[in-house]
Amino acid sequence: MLRVLGVLKVATADQIQRLSLPHLTYRHTLKPTPAKQKEARTASHRAALNDLRRHGLAIDGGRTRRGEETRLLTKDGLAAAAIELDREMEEMGGMPKSAGRSGASHAMTVNETVIALIRPKPDLNKVMGEPAEAVAAAQAAVDASDGIGTLASYATEVALPVKGTWKNPAIGSVRADMVLTASQAGVPLLFIEVDNCTEEAALIAAKFDKYLRFFLRKEKDTDGFESPLWRTRWSAPDEEYERVHPPVEQERLRQEAEEQAAAHKTGGWLSRFRT
Repeated sequence: MLRVLGVLKVATADQIQRLSLPHLTYRHTLKPTPAKQKEARTASHRAALNDLRRHGLAIDGGRTRRGEETRLLTKDGLAAAAIELDREMEEMGGMPKSAGRSGASHAMTVNETVIALIRPKPDLNKVMGEPAEAVAAAQAAVDASDGIGTLASYATEVALPVKGTWKNPAIGSVRADMVLTASQAGVPLLFIEVDNCTEEAALIAAKFDKYLRFFLRKEKDTDGFESPLWRTRWSAPDEEYERVHPPVEQERLRQEAEEQAAAHKTGGWLSRFRT
């Protein structure tokens, strides 16, 4: 639970369930309506979220435009999640700006993109005895091509300081919607921007300018040699050390993010922005 919220920061019980216990998606299918099915399969997660709230680790994050409740980590909750994820606090990323208002529509789209990229696979042993249609759907999910990385491969709302420090980035720094590091899947480093088709072109262009400023920023390492600041946190193919910057994807639909990340698995390291 904390691991999922530590990555997503704000989420619905449904999103947490699909990431953490995907086999539950194929249970309770005999309930009379989709709403009743969702209520049944997310019951334990909603109870756990209420426990986090009672312990001061999460608060109500408002409702999505579809009326689903969201939970948002508190400062203490984020610190506890950092321990679960074995990350430093400055590696955790910040809270989504839209959390608690406007239905958190952008944060919800980022979450759905993460789920689409990971493609969580159910444990078939845990759907035995369910209706044949549900078992077949679970089997199809298992047989589908693998996703990109695991939950630990992702971070959201990551500050990229054009000035200042990782912990205290200066005004004007960029914040990545998502950072994917999955070398085992052929994607050593990928920055992803998720757009609900609501941002103006000028604002998007300005954000990419900030990305470039961040990539060009250099700091001296422990041996006194200058190297890109981003390399102090993330690794990349050695042969491209001085020649390229990491790829950035601007995605308007989560399906596009899935396709482009898959392309990086076969196309290698890219030295360009893609929109």
